[in-house]
Amino acid sequence: MKQRGQRKLSVPRRRTRPVFKPISNHESPKVSVVIPAMNEGKTIASVIRQARLVHPATEVIVVVNGSYDDTERIARRMGARVISFKESLGHDVPRGIGASHARGSTILFIDADMVIAAKDLRPFVQAVDRGVDVALNSYSGKTEKVDVHPVVLAKHALNVALSRPDLRGASMTTIPHAISRKALNEIHAANLAVPPLAQTIACVKGLTLHKVYNVNVGRTNPRKRRKFKVDPLQNLILGDHLEALNWLHEQTNERGQLTDLTRDRTFVG
Repeated sequence: MKQRGQRKLSVPRRRTRPVFKPISNHESPKVSVVIPAMNEGKTIASVIRQARLVHPATEVIVVVNGSYDDTERIARRMGARVISFKESLGHDVPRGIGASHARGSTILFIDADMVIAAKDLRPFVQAVDRGVDVALNSYSGKTEKVDVHPVVLAKHALNVALSRPDLRGASMTTIPHAISRKALNEIHAANLAVPPLAQTIACVKGLTLHKVYNVNVGRTNPRKRRKFKVDPLQNLILGDHLEALNWLHEQTNERGQLTDLTRDRTFVG
C-alpha cells in the first residue's frame, strides 16, 4: 500500500537507436558504397552513417568476412546490404565481391576501420559524375625523406611504368576511390582484388584516371600498425605491384609500352 509522501519511482526508458531502411529493390541507386569489414564493430556504424550521406540515392554494401564480433548485426541495423562470409576473404577480395553486387552507376570504395566524413567522400563521386572513370585519392605517401616506404615507392614506380607520372603515388590500393560503371565493366570485378592490377588494366584500356581529392589516410594507417614491427601487408602489396607489371609486359612488350627511342638492337651480335 502506497504511503503518503512516498514518491513513485519511474524507470527511465531505454533510448532506442534509429533503424535505417535501405533503398528498396525497385529503385535504382546512383551510388554504391562498398565497405569490406572484419571485426569493425566499434566503427562500422559511423562509417555507414557517413557513407549514406554522399548522395541522396545511395546504397551501402558491407562485405562482412571472418568476423566474430557484432559487425554484421550493426551493419544490418543501419540498413546496409550485408554480404556475409564466415571465413576471412583476405585483403581487397571483398572489394571485388561488393562491386559485383553493386547497382549504382558509381562505385565508391572505403574501409570499415576508418571514419571519413561525407564531405571528404563526395568529391570522388562528383568526379565520376563529371566523366572520370577512376577517381583516385591524391594522397601519395611520404616521399620527403631518405627512407621511403617500399609500398610508396612501388606506387610511384607503377605509375611511371604506365606513363602516368602525373599520378605520382595515387593508387587504387588507397581508399577512398571511386569508379564508373564503365570502368567496372572494363576492369572486371575479380581484378579489383588486386588494386595495382586493376589500375594497370584501366590505364591500358584507355580509361580516364585522375587524382581528384586528398584524404590523408597516412595519419590513420601508422596507428593501425604500431603493434607490428613490420607492416603485415607490405609484402602482399609489393607482390600485387609485381603482378601488375607482369600483366603490363604480357599485354604490351618487354618495356611495358615504352619505346627504345633511337636504340637499334639488331646490330648487337
